[in-house]
Amino acid sequence: VLVMLADERSTGDGAWARAVRDWQDARIRKVVRRARGAEWRRAEALPGITVTGKNAEVRVFPPVPLDGWPKDLARLQVSGTDLDDAEPPVDADPTAPVLWLNPDLDMSAGKAMAQAGHGAQLAWWELSGDERTAWRDAGFPLSVRTADPARWTGLTTGALPVVRDAGFTEIAPGSCTVVADHPALRRARP
Repeated sequence: VLVMLADERSTGDGAWARAVRDWQDARIRKVVRRARGAEWRRAEALPGITVTGKNAEVRVFPPVPLDGWPKDLARLQVSGTDLDDAEPPVDADPTAPVLWLNPDLDMSAGKAMAQAGHGAQLAWWELSGDERTAWRDAGFPLSVRTADPARWTGLTTGALPVVRDAGFTEIAPGSCTVVADHPALRRARP
């Protein structure tokens, strides 16, 4: 999501700018699907950006209305996005952004990915232009971790951006799913 928001095609007069503005001005939704092999190759042929991590690739597409999806995306799997970690994650770097997941909610991997995307987007909106540039130039480092229950209470009662789910899928409406904890936002708030 961050790579798309920072891409020149999503800003100013870029090819995706109008779609991104319309999406951000409406109720923000993110949909996660899974693809392999030929399905992945068809999805990669559509306009979008592929981000490669240590163990996976993720492709983000410019926003489209739910009823306007390209057929090569619409037919991809919704289920089957639960993944096993090869090893437990290391502790989050306290000097880098962290997207904290609610420890009391049971979310599929796809749901957690969408919610983390929302959290990253909320953090992006809260940052100044210089802070956005610094984050982008650093390659958008961030961690996604499940918060300790005691820590979660403090995170949700502070001034950091909180994702509240609309309740369209797995989670009850209004549930706090993610807190976006960015060092610049910690400095800017008491």
